[in-house]
Amino acid sequence: MEASQWRESVRNKKILVLGLAKTGVSVVQHLQALGAIVTVNDFKPLEENKDAQSLIEENNARVVAGGHPVSLLDEDFAFMVKNPGIPYSNPMVVRAQEIGLPVYTDIELADKMTDATIIGITGSNGKTTTTSLVGEMLGKADSLAGESYIGGNIGIPSLDIASKAEADDRLILELSSFQLMGTDAFKPHIAAITNIYAAHLDYHGSMDGYISAKWQITANQTVDDFLILNADQMDVFGDRATKATVVPFSATTIQPDGAWFDQDSQNFMWHDEIVFNRKDFFLPGHHNLENMLVAVAIGKLLRISNEEIKNGVSAFHGVKHRLQFVAEIDGRRFYNDSKATNNDASITALDSFSQKHDNVIWLAGGLDRGNEVTELADHMDRVKGMVVFGQAVDKFADLGQSQGLTEIEKVEWIEEAVKAAFDMSAPGDTILLSPASASWDQYPNFEVRGDRYIKAIEDLGK
Repeated sequence: MEASQWRESVRNKKILVLGLAKTGVSVVQHLQALGAIVTVNDFKPLEENKDAQSLIEENNARVVAGGHPVSLLDEDFAFMVKNPGIPYSNPMVVRAQEIGLPVYTDIELADKMTDATIIGITGSNGKTTTTSLVGEMLGKADSLAGESYIGGNIGIPSLDIASKAEADDRLILELSSFQLMGTDAFKPHIAAITNIYAAHLDYHGSMDGYISAKWQITANQTVDDFLILNADQMDVFGDRATKATVVPFSATTIQPDGAWFDQDSQNFMWHDEIVFNRKDFFLPGHHNLENMLVAVAIGKLLRISNEEIKNGVSAFHGVKHRLQFVAEIDGRRFYNDSKATNNDASITALDSFSQKHDNVIWLAGGLDRGNEVTELADHMDRVKGMVVFGQAVDKFADLGQSQGLTEIEKVEWIEEAVKAAFDMSAPGDTILLSPASASWDQYPNFEVRGDRYIKAIEDLGK
């Protein structure tokens, strides 16, 4: 069914939207715009529910709030659109399935609403970075007709972009396992699974259930579609099959039929063809090599040139506050990883600068929540100096001293940390903000902390 036909088909149909928040509000607004008769059910009481109040006042929506009355399903709804975060054990969802009422998530509707090309990206890690990277790359590719829009789990509701997309446009959707479980006919032309690690097992019930939800991305693909998979994890999927053409990628092994990274030459490769060199890509770490390879595969499948791929990725400095490349000043590269509010996140950041040529000035500290930081010691091989701040200043200073560092400076504010790190560094060094701590002792959130860091770097470069 073409998008125009589907849009017309929902006119005057009764549809139940279960759960609001940003996605649910978007679904209600777009279905109402198509002439559907929408009922909203949200657990939060009306007097505490700003989303519900807004829909009543601005959209004249019918809202049932404060619980999940199963009797509501006695009405003759055409289908239910479930907020992705609501589990399938919810009594409304259980009852809907018992009576044969289709239960969808927003991405199923987005697919039906548009004739644009859909590129779906899922995986345990790297979804947001890869989606943003592909959006940047395709947006700068002049050889492509139409527009490229990013949305989905990245924070932009899928229907917001599907509703305005034309047939020659592209939707680049970050897809969670929660969203993919609620699909029936959803069919991306290009699908990618970045990697699979244990996650959300409470929601899916088991690792097998989680993998099956991810595999749903390819359930309706045909031989004319493409499925990009991590060649180093093929065994994870067992005997699951796809009709799509499988395109492998690997940062460790040669892939003659896919995308791969040549460790010797530091080139990103497509089959036996050099696409561009690592020096043109600013994001550090093995995981970002894999994210880039997914982007290379998507670019080549859409037939954009190597120059367009290189121009797009060289302009991409990362997702804000997540190992984001900020600037290079006098040979020093500054990275903003303010979102690293725990040890695990900072371990990932430190491990991203583990090559022999890396020399890191590490900015760490923040709220002291009483946790140990000693596990970070095994990941400090390339750290040559530290600037520490915040409530946990002494804890991180002690960590640096335990590793034999002689250059450790204590400061109060992030602006002082930037100046101290620059003075401590030399051309060729990396200056990394990865606090391994929450920000609340000094800043309302990690975004404000990261923004202050970026501003201090900009001021330094003036």
